[in-house]
Amino acid sequence: MGALALYIEDEGVPTVHISLVREHTAAIRPPRALWVPFMLGRPLGVPGDAEFQRRVVTAALRLFERQRGPVLEDYPEDAPAAVIAAEDMEGMACPISFAGVVTAASLPAQVIDEISQLRSWYDIALARRGRTTLGAAGASVEDLVQFLGAWINGAAPPPYRADLPPANALRLAAEEIKAFYLEADSGQPGTRAPARVMQWFWHETAAGRLLQELKSVAEKSDDPHVLYFAQRSLIPRAAQAGVD
Repeated sequence: MGALALYIEDEGVPTVHISLVREHTAAIRPPRALWVPFMLGRPLGVPGDAEFQRRVVTAALRLFERQRGPVLEDYPEDAPAAVIAAEDMEGMACPISFAGVVTAASLPAQVIDEISQLRSWYDIALARRGRTTLGAAGASVEDLVQFLGAWINGAAPPPYRADLPPANALRLAAEEIKAFYLEADSGQPGTRAPARVMQWFWHETAAGRLLQELKSVAEKSDDPHVLYFAQRSLIPRAAQAGVD
């Protein structure tokens, strides 16, 4: 988005950019950008908190008042804990915990098993919201898992869509898998802080391990686009360091 902002500004239209990956924005140097310390995929914080989201948008719009750029400011607030309604869920338990030793070869099967366990929670979240972020890949989550699994095990499968170069196919598959897990998590009763959700996904699920393995393999790629994706955007810095 930062690169797109540069092109739009060249046409005479002022832009402001909300950034989730500060390093990328600092390198691209768009005209105006607000970096927010939130989970990837949540540029305004958490769902349902209109007042907090309004403050984020207002802070971004205020960057238009700056006389010269490039401007990169840090948003000062952390996102509040998500408030998830528990309607019709009294007495339900949600012990989603994925333990066990796995290898790169067995990871796809374990991730698909996790997906089957999470499917009912994803359906609840979908029914509640009436929308989903999934679907851009044009393939099922299970097929995307198999694609990444084959890739990390050296099979070099063709992309699931003919119009996607390898780096984009890897990126979209990783994003769709992660989106499924996060949407399924939001269907559960109770409240979990964004940092705890990040900890759960990246360090307690086979899907998180699959993406970490993908990073290790992709960092050895001769394709500069795949290498850039692996080093810069596949795993957030906080997840690599560990989240308390």
